[in-house]
Amino acid sequence: MKAYCAGLLLPGERKSVEPIAARVAPDNVRRTHQSLHHLVADSPWSDEAVLENVREHVLGAMNRNGPVAAWIVDDTGLPKKGTHSVGVARQYCGQVGKQDNCQVAVSLSVATHHASLPVAWRLYLPESWASDRERRKATGIPEEIGFQTKPSIALAQIRQAVEQGIPPAPVLADSAYGNETRFREGISELELQYAVGVHENMTVWPPGEVPQPKKRRKGRGRPAIRLHRDAEHQPVSVKQLALSLPAHVWKTVTWREGTRKKLTSRFAAVRVRPAHRDQKRSDPYPEEWLLMEWPSGEAEPAKYWLSTLSAQTRLTALVRLAKHRWIIERDYEELKQELGLGHYEGRGWRGFHHHATLCIAAYGFLVIERSCFSPSAHPGRLELRAAKIPPHFQPRGSPDARRTA
Repeated sequence: MKAYCAGLLLPGERKSVEPIAARVAPDNVRRTHQSLHHLVADSPWSDEAVLENVREHVLGAMNRNGPVAAWIVDDTGLPKKGTHSVGVARQYCGQVGKQDNCQVAVSLSVATHHASLPVAWRLYLPESWASDRERRKATGIPEEIGFQTKPSIALAQIRQAVEQGIPPAPVLADSAYGNETRFREGISELELQYAVGVHENMTVWPPGEVPQPKKRRKGRGRPAIRLHRDAEHQPVSVKQLALSLPAHVWKTVTWREGTRKKLTSRFAAVRVRPAHRDQKRSDPYPEEWLLMEWPSGEAEPAKYWLSTLSAQTRLTALVRLAKHRWIIERDYEELKQELGLGHYEGRGWRGFHHHATLCIAAYGFLVIERSCFSPSAHPGRLELRAAKIPPHFQPRGSPDARRTA
């Protein structure tokens, strides 16, 4: 395991098993390759237990520069060729920005104001895979793993984090999760707050308005208990509400320092009640914040969030929390570009999760190293030097190796 994590941290374009073996044991590549492959693809260690151990080590170091500020839900796509790798399908891949052949994993990260770390990681299994017995058997998908939507996977990760005693914090997520009423309700049931993105067509009751109960019917029978709508009393979309607000409501807010300049935009926040399918409820949803962003010069608002932060929360605090989700983009960038998160070449369920877990462990080491410095300082470069690879070494499957054969 030490050798595998060292191979992930060392320089090199490819971080799959065989190139790692060549870097860490240039005089004994084949035997080391077999050992590392067994560790990742076959050895029955628990990826969840290792992630919990990594989190216990890293979170203490992160807290030196501030408390936990947020739990962040997200998913990431890993482009993949072929159809045999576990979970691979044609689906939206954020890395390429379109539908493509890829694997998608859902993660939960814990973040302070200066650092973040994934603490849960699970492959999203499309329905076509979940119902295919032959492919399940070939890739070693556990019997208990069935089809789950991404929000339900994320909610299970949040529930586990609560059980593990991770310091509570507001949950952040984009609109793919925030638009799911059950996801938001599940977070509230766990007594956590949230600030989650929603789509522009999501409906809410404007400030001061609530759905009305049905009128009592004359005569016998049970009285009506469900909420009621009519032609004169309807909710509106968050976009309609944003467009109807007076100009003085929109305030300019700066939420953090960017790489070139301060990040600034116009925002407004009002108290609303979600309206999704509330005709089936007997009580209205509680009031929460609707946060809206309308950048200067744009024809219409750009983004929307719902948040259960207290009614006394200031606009600047709302904006800074909602925008804090950016921090895990750095995690994914470094995990993919520097540590080879998407380089695993095996096809199995166990290997996919083991490789990702060791990538996160290596990333956790880097987070601990960074925490030794003030957030405003520049820690410099971590000089790890790779052993020289044998001059005639060619990874199997490379064009040069095929020509030699």
